[in-house]
Amino acid sequence: MTKRLTVAQATIMFLKNQYIERDGIEEPYFGGCFGIFGHGNVAGLGQALQENPDFRYYQCRNEQSMVHTAVAYAKVKNRLGAFVCTTSIGPGATNMITGAALATINRLPVLLLPGDIFATREPNPVLQQLESAASQDISVNDCFKPVSKYWDRINRPEQLIYSLPEVMRVLTSQAEMGCVTLSMPQDVQTHAYDFPESLFQKRVWHVGRPRPDLVSLQKAVEWIKSARKPVIIAGGGAIYSDATETLHQFASQTGIPVGETFAGKGAVRYDAPYSIGGLGATGTKYAIDVANQADLVIGIGTRYSDFTTASKSIFKHPDVRFININISEFDAFKHAALPVIGDAKAVLEELAGLLGNHEVSADYRQHIAHINKAWDDEVTQIYADGNGTVPPIDQAVVIGTLNGFMDDRDVMINASGSAPGDLHKLWRATDPKNFHLEYGFSCMGYEIAAGLGAKMADPTREVYVLCGDGGYLMNNHEIVTAIQEGVRFTILLLNNNGYASIGGLSESIGSERFGTMYKYRENETGQLSGGFLPVDLAKNAESLGANVIRATDRQSLESALAQAKNADRTTVIYIETSLYRTVKGYHAWWEVPVAEVSTSESVQKAFETYRENKKTQRIFL
Repeated sequence: MTKRLTVAQATIMFLKNQYIERDGIEEPYFGGCFGIFGHGNVAGLGQALQENPDFRYYQCRNEQSMVHTAVAYAKVKNRLGAFVCTTSIGPGATNMITGAALATINRLPVLLLPGDIFATREPNPVLQQLESAASQDISVNDCFKPVSKYWDRINRPEQLIYSLPEVMRVLTSQAEMGCVTLSMPQDVQTHAYDFPESLFQKRVWHVGRPRPDLVSLQKAVEWIKSARKPVIIAGGGAIYSDATETLHQFASQTGIPVGETFAGKGAVRYDAPYSIGGLGATGTKYAIDVANQADLVIGIGTRYSDFTTASKSIFKHPDVRFININISEFDAFKHAALPVIGDAKAVLEELAGLLGNHEVSADYRQHIAHINKAWDDEVTQIYADGNGTVPPIDQAVVIGTLNGFMDDRDVMINASGSAPGDLHKLWRATDPKNFHLEYGFSCMGYEIAAGLGAKMADPTREVYVLCGDGGYLMNNHEIVTAIQEGVRFTILLLNNNGYASIGGLSESIGSERFGTMYKYRENETGQLSGGFLPVDLAKNAESLGANVIRATDRQSLESALAQAKNADRTTVIYIETSLYRTVKGYHAWWEVPVAEVSTSESVQKAFETYRENKKTQRIFL
């Protein structure tokens, strides 16, 4: 039996019949389709979506941000759900490349359906076509290849029959997921074909829990039992596997301390006696000390980014060894580790069984409990006072006020600027979804679009977006979509009139914040060193339809948060913060190259410091 449909109609018919299941819980895989129409998809996918209202279409304002929204949705769904994003050919398609890279780097699923040039080539060159003298089998969509986990172009209708199952295989693969790009020539989208009806039958994609190799597991047990100062690094995989409760039981029993990456923060509660908080270049001073002394590092679902390893300088024990528990073989072998390949929850369950009653020493357990309390006391002090009482308010005080206001299951979202480092150290995470940071790509402009996606993924949670002025100016468009769809969340817009994070980094390498503040150009110097620009971001947000509240201090911020929680639409709380008063870093390093030759004395001094820090790096083979 066959069903005559266009390629676009068949695509949508197939996608809406895909389901996902793990641990016996089954649900539709796709939440719908974000899109912006142009001549490359309006007659194909646009028409197909119009005919399928049960596969809901959402009108977005920016192609990059629609992908960010989809990624945040998948992150809150623990990678057990995704969105489709469609655009026209040309700039509509290439605008999605940043989002595609973000999705793949963060191992989060999203399906992109960009329009493409005519497969027949008859009207070439069409509007927005990239021409090549070397080949006619190329378009701007080829740019998606290096940032996609799976890429295909449908040049004939029957190719769809074989491509769509591969699309789903990759999207639901815990080890291989990321961005999937299915390039759709605009003429082929509209071509009809007699597709087999079996293509459109309901299909449930089971997400299993692969068990580890027994030999690797037994060796891991030996290493753990012989270690004197082991430490666990919980990455995003611990959360996506829904292994957080299992990890809590494992750490409680063994007493092994747990440090967290950006993606893994929230894998354990901040007040658990074994928790040492954020670990790495932006980690707490106590977590850094524990990592420095660890003789065994147990990575769970982490890819060991340079922030986590402090550019490979944080593990200082001369005989340190690594056990990597990961669903991905690629990540499991990093740092010359003992790879334990499997689902994080399944591995921890089996590991706990084999370890029996094994525990770390009483002294080590007591030390970890002590530093957990000591760091929490320090966070309390920072939240209370920031780094001074002179206006404007410190960013740390804003973070502390929000942290104290939010309920346990609420979601805080951030991605860029100076906030990630402060949040990694200070945030008191109370739920696996409480701390939502995109720091694989650290993409400015992710935050507001992500707020929309997170709220769509779980409307029962309050969502709070921390966004700096730089990120806001780059991508604030989906405020309009939130208003249109009646999706309510709260945005804290922090304005310090500059790129604070890069400004601080610029100072650290001797470049004195060059080009990082929002100032007029001075005629005398020719530099951007004049007065601050008279931009009113609060009025801008109001013009997009948001409810806007201005706050100036802790008391007015607390009042604004309470008002936003009861508002009938998305609210932007505008607050000016200090550009210079930030939470200090501790004795960990992040490698940023410094000019080897310079006429600047500050750069020369920074290079000497850089050269000394390079000596602390290690190669793990």
